Amino acid sequence: MSNSQPKQLHLTAFMRPVSLHTGAWRYPGAYPDANFNLNHLKSFIQKLEKAKFDAFFMADHLAVLNMPVEALKRSQTVTSFEPFTLLSALSQVTEKIGLAATASTTYDEPYHIARRFASLDHLSSGRAAWNIVTTGNPESAKNFGLDEHVEHGERYKRAREFYDVVTGLWDSFADDAFIRDQESGIFFDPERLHVLDHKGEHLKVRGPLNIARPVQGWPVIVQAGQSEPGKQLAAETAEAVFCSPRDIESAKALYADIKGRAVAAGRDPSHLKILPAALIIIGDTVEEAKQKRLQLDSRVHYDSAIASLSIVLGTDASGFDPDGPLPTDLPETNASKTGREGAVKLAKEENLTVRQLAQRYGGYAGLAFVGTPETVADELGAWLEQGASDGFTVTFPFVPQGLDDVVERLVPELQRRGLFRKEYEGTTLREHLGLPRPKNRFFP
Repeated sequence: MSNSQPKQLHLTAFMRPVSLHTGAWRYPGAYPDANFNLNHLKSFIQKLEKAKFDAFFMADHLAVLNMPVEALKRSQTVTSFEPFTLLSALSQVTEKIGLAATASTTYDEPYHIARRFASLDHLSSGRAAWNIVTTGNPESAKNFGLDEHVEHGERYKRAREFYDVVTGLWDSFADDAFIRDQESGIFFDPERLHVLDHKGEHLKVRGPLNIARPVQGWPVIVQAGQSEPGKQLAAETAEAVFCSPRDIESAKALYADIKGRAVAAGRDPSHLKILPAALIIIGDTVEEAKQKRLQLDSRVHYDSAIASLSIVLGTDASGFDPDGPLPTDLPETNASKTGREGAVKLAKEENLTVRQLAQRYGGYAGLAFVGTPETVADELGAWLEQGASDGFTVTFPFVPQGLDDVVERLVPELQRRGLFRKEYEGTTLREHLGLPRPKNRFFP
């Protein structure tokens, strides 16, 4: 792209769950079964592809959310598809849009992960992405033979080694290893095969992977941590970072921090895209958009609100005075440090009662752009210009209407301003994101 053109946003769609807002399934006209309805999901991804979104992104849980059943019974995320199974199906009804799946380094094995992503990349002709997570939900441990959750620092050390093993397995075969010469009867050249034979602190994997090198060389690497070890892992390994800054100032600091660490690690900072999660609500007027948000928040029951707050704090908040301030003497916990510190800060900054804080977390507590196509386009453009992000991971307030508002009203406004593509530049997710294809480390 020439320098005379303005920078363009990258947009991925956060689609599992189909909305992060707890009240989404109860919004008037919303599809209550959208997480688990293949026909709806097909229509969503096809609309997003038509709008030229970079990727369709799936979070994942390895347990039913650890909240009291009174709150759990109100949650739309109790059931949803396993990401690989769904994305494999959706790869066959789309052509260009990227397919990003979350897979845990804490409760899975590198050989499994390497095979699944290599398969998805081949099935989709080069559109797969791996969101590396270390799994913060302590309930997950109990589904994998452990009584206690793996400690935060240990999870990140294992993740770093896990990345090296998976990418090493993807490089098992040279790109030109498969001769398939019918005359001579030689299917592949054994000189172009590498046996990994990894023996490390956390993992022992012989290899090689029993699948050809992925179309993209490696599927795109996405990372979602904001803690110190999370930022370091992102700087060393990630090509896209899914993050949750609260405002443009904290986003600029995070952006500079991660890009700076990437440079220190010897990487080109433009090969790492920072894509904060953002709830986008569009109205005919700013006031109408704000009313939509109020109506949406009103669909969150207090039972699930207080349970959501308990998860973020890592401690049971149901005994706190709903109309008093958040207690200052919270017990120590192994929960996500970033989430907890954010909640304490938000309560203090906005002088929120426990009830108000719970309703915010019970709905959607993160970054939100609420307004008209024009005002939201102004804000997104400002983030891009001011070095706060390279784009956004868009979360929709409810489906289908909230998604339709973004693809039919906001995207055309961004395109009109030259802030978003009108056509895909290539066919692979690496091409959409402007990322190089990695060289094979064993076969230069």
